[in-house]
Amino acid sequence: MGPEEDQELIDSLRLSLVADVGPITRRALLERFGSPGAVFEAAPDELRAVKGVGPKLLGRIVAARDEIDPLREMALCRRHGIEIITERDARYPRLLGQIHDPPSVLFARGELLPRDAMAMAIVGTRHATRYGLQQAEKLAAGLARAGLTVTSGLARGIDAAAHRGALSAGGRTIAVLGSGLLRMFPPEHEELAAAVAQSGAVLSELPPEFEPLGGNFPQRNRIISGLSLGVIVVEAPERSGALITARLANEQGRDVFAVPGRIDSRPSRGCHRLLRDGATLVESVDDVLGQLGPLFEAAPQEDGTELHHPAELTLNDVERKILDAIDSEPTAVDHLVSATGLGVPQILSTLSVLEMRRLVRRLSGTTVVRN
Repeated sequence: MGPEEDQELIDSLRLSLVADVGPITRRALLERFGSPGAVFEAAPDELRAVKGVGPKLLGRIVAARDEIDPLREMALCRRHGIEIITERDARYPRLLGQIHDPPSVLFARGELLPRDAMAMAIVGTRHATRYGLQQAEKLAAGLARAGLTVTSGLARGIDAAAHRGALSAGGRTIAVLGSGLLRMFPPEHEELAAAVAQSGAVLSELPPEFEPLGGNFPQRNRIISGLSLGVIVVEAPERSGALITARLANEQGRDVFAVPGRIDSRPSRGCHRLLRDGATLVESVDDVLGQLGPLFEAAPQEDGTELHHPAELTLNDVERKILDAIDSEPTAVDHLVSATGLGVPQILSTLSVLEMRRLVRRLSGTTVVRN
């Protein structure tokens, strides 16, 4: 890291540590001044003109150069193996950056990979039934085996079952905390957090020593949904943080799914409400993959290929071969015959399958295009 990059990280971290500079105010400051360093060089009158900057916040920003020590936080992170990822870092998840209030800094243990663009969140109540725990673990394992990363909040109940399900299948999983990484909550999940960091990442937007205060958890829910293509709710009573995550996912343009339960089960009432309001009913992983739309950007895979749609994960060899031969420009069936060596009847029947999965679109009886 060069001196300029180092100073940019210092300024970015200092701004993130100013009390009450949330994501929206930070974005307004950066739009006005261009960089975190320029924010601290700005005159008080210029700062006061930015929406969201009142007298108290103005005072905190002006005093931040003397009162906030980013170098201490950076040294603390180095000692404990915590990475600091800013919005300008290549490791920052592009999908998360698309929400209207992305975190300015992520503190991370573990590793974020490009393939994590294919992520699904599984959330639910801390007071789960045996049925809920089984469904969360089963769905997470199925998603992981299909090649998706499972995101959740490392809370008791459904969240922990989701992480364990992904780990049991040898998949990747990401946990987002409502506390600093050195203030694990709940404390009994230290071992689970270590396992998640080995097979994915444990993240927080809060400094490492930040305590798990109640108001932090609704805020972290936007990160869980923001990292994900969609959110699956498994058991949630009518007043539940999982329903907040579902609402945020909907606002972010992400898909919302719900697992049905017994009609007399209190932990399933929130899921049933989501289903009445239009959420997709989930009985299996196929229900999820069949509903998801095209990716924001192609997700690199370990074999060097790129996926453009989650439904591609379920293709057999023939379906994959035909899809790879279809361009984003109109492609004739005759071209597919010569490119794949397959017969016309097999190609036509496979195109029908690909069309049902919303991977291709017919322009005519003999011409298709990739979605």
